[in-house]
Amino acid sequence: MAHNLNYNEQTGKYSFMSVNVPAWHNLGQIITHYPTSAEAIQYAGLDFEVAKRPNIHTLPSGNSIVSDNSFYTFRTDNEAVLGDKIGKDYNVVQNIDAFSFFDSIVGGKDGIKYETAGALGNAEIIFITAKLPEYIRVGREDLISQYLFLTSSHDGSGSINIAFTPIRVCCNNTLNAALKNNSGILKIRHTASATDKLKQAHKLLGITNMLSVEMEAIYNRWARVRITDPELKRLIQMAMVPNKEVLEKLRTGQDDELSTAYNNIINNVYKYSQQSPTQQLETTKGTVFGAFNSITGYYQNVRNFKTEESKFKSIMAGTALARTQTAFNLCMDFTKIGGNALN
Repeated sequence: MAHNLNYNEQTGKYSFMSVNVPAWHNLGQIITHYPTSAEAIQYAGLDFEVAKRPNIHTLPSGNSIVSDNSFYTFRTDNEAVLGDKIGKDYNVVQNIDAFSFFDSIVGGKDGIKYETAGALGNAEIIFITAKLPEYIRVGREDLISQYLFLTSSHDGSGSINIAFTPIRVCCNNTLNAALKNNSGILKIRHTASATDKLKQAHKLLGITNMLSVEMEAIYNRWARVRITDPELKRLIQMAMVPNKEVLEKLRTGQDDELSTAYNNIINNVYKYSQQSPTQQLETTKGTVFGAFNSITGYYQNVRNFKTEESKFKSIMAGTALARTQTAFNLCMDFTKIGGNALN
């Protein structure tokens, strides 16, 4: 399977680092301690700068570049072109600035901890996952870590995205669902003021404190609300609806006309909800919180993706995130009005 991690021919290493847990096809550097930002940049192969130049320009090596637009971007270490359709207002945000933003959020020895970092393609896309020091506690035993996740592009393809992402400690289920009226994602455009905005973003991300307090209250409420197996099955069906046609069949009782592919997905999610060890905890077994975790656990631990990259994108911004959000909304409604929310 393809992984799309950047491979640096100069160092003979993949641009990825992870603390303790191997990932991305066991490529990259697995380290046993939480690195400083300076160390993480080096371990992940992100210790390079990006330059922006006009469409016709001669590189230090003597090679000439002609881009399709006004400007292009390239790595100064190996001259790999990262984007050749760059607008005049695009501002490069260096990798070190992205890490500096994370460093500024929480200081001291017990501050933010870098878990993963890496680059895709020629390093036109970079990503960082960092763990915050506080946990969300559900019941007595269930701890959910709090992470911040950042992606940035050097090819002009999008904004800098910073997301609050809680992850269950015991099984790494990514719980990307945001609160109903707040996505928890900060987007910063690559404009001339992008670097200044990045420096100030930690002030805007006071939202993480609000999210953690509210989510802890929500999850603990869900952990006290019972859900029957038929209600659980129905919630899974509603959360995994792929289109309006399937939704209409569910609402009109035409379950026998649902596709085999859709039914297989429902059965796999339900099986996970009944058999996974993490679903046997006091907070999850037979509870609405467990119902929600059955959706997130399916995408993290059961669903087969073509590549690690496609899984990564689905969970962070694609189908998995959308289904998780739907499940979150259904669980919110269920705890307010009961099983009628699933009709």
